[in-house]
Amino acid sequence: MADFSRKLQQRAAVVLGGLGLLALAGLVFSGMTGSVAVPMADMPAAIGDLLRGEKSTLAATLLDLRVHRALTAFITGAALSLAGVMMQALLRNPLADPYVLGISAGASVGALAALMFMCAAWMVDAAAFGGAVAVSMMLYLLARRDLRGGAAADGGTALLLLTGVILSSACMALVTLMLSIAPDSRLRSMVFWMIGDMAGAPLRWMPCLVLVAALLFAVKNARAMNVMALHAEAAATLGIRVGALRKGLFFVSGLLTASAVTTAGSIGFVGLIVPHACRFAVGPDHRLLIPAATLAGGTYLMLADTLARTIIAPEQLPVGVITALVGAPVFLYQLHRLRK
Repeated sequence: MADFSRKLQQRAAVVLGGLGLLALAGLVFSGMTGSVAVPMADMPAAIGDLLRGEKSTLAATLLDLRVHRALTAFITGAALSLAGVMMQALLRNPLADPYVLGISAGASVGALAALMFMCAAWMVDAAAFGGAVAVSMMLYLLARRDLRGGAAADGGTALLLLTGVILSSACMALVTLMLSIAPDSRLRSMVFWMIGDMAGAPLRWMPCLVLVAALLFAVKNARAMNVMALHAEAAATLGIRVGALRKGLFFVSGLLTASAVTTAGSIGFVGLIVPHACRFAVGPDHRLLIPAATLAGGTYLMLADTLARTIIAPEQLPVGVITALVGAPVFLYQLHRLRK
């Protein structure tokens, strides 16, 4: 037993170490790549200037802008991927993603209303977060009995999912109405927000704190999530507080989704394909799956955003276009593997 535990720890160290190095390499690549490339030979001097708080060279200025955007993309991707893992554990459905309960649709209603009335950027963020929180509270009030229960787990999650789909449909109807009556001068920014765009997304400390707190919560409850995923009906008899765990997963994943959507808009497929890919690669054990999916999701969105701003440079694409174009065939392949 001790040897088996030691092998698991060694495997986790190798996997997470490799993903950490990949994330660091992706950050360096994002800093170097753009419409104006930063040569590798100039990177040490540029990094030194930034560490001293100076931006005396073009390389240091470009690196500062790109690293801030890459870190924002990493935090957003990590939040979406972690929310996907938690949502799949909550609903016991591998097809669940952070947007399945309509939280993103609520954020879209708030953000698009603020954009349509030409509000300031901070008001758009506040409206998006408020819309996401409002839908989360409404969903909780409508499905609180199902989140509390543990015996009828499958029926409860099905009703929770159905409630989320209905709320999402109602919110999307409001989004369609706003897009129909919005002036032409505001349509472009509204559509870009709907697709998901990292251009202009600021690096803020609040999404980082939300991500760290959610990661600590998920890692702490990883064993309980394993038990609930395998034996949902018998989890309570094994000492798992199923009701408290399900409510915790609901609120924390909702907060992660609201934080990510407020930062960059609705970016699809990250919270769906990255947990699947990590589950195929490292197995279903949440003790390893949670940190692995967090690192992989952040790296994936960071590289996707680098591609979005360089593929037709100097023009930039919304990163949601790249994640959708990559995510759709990858997800179909994952479904084929799952069927086999």
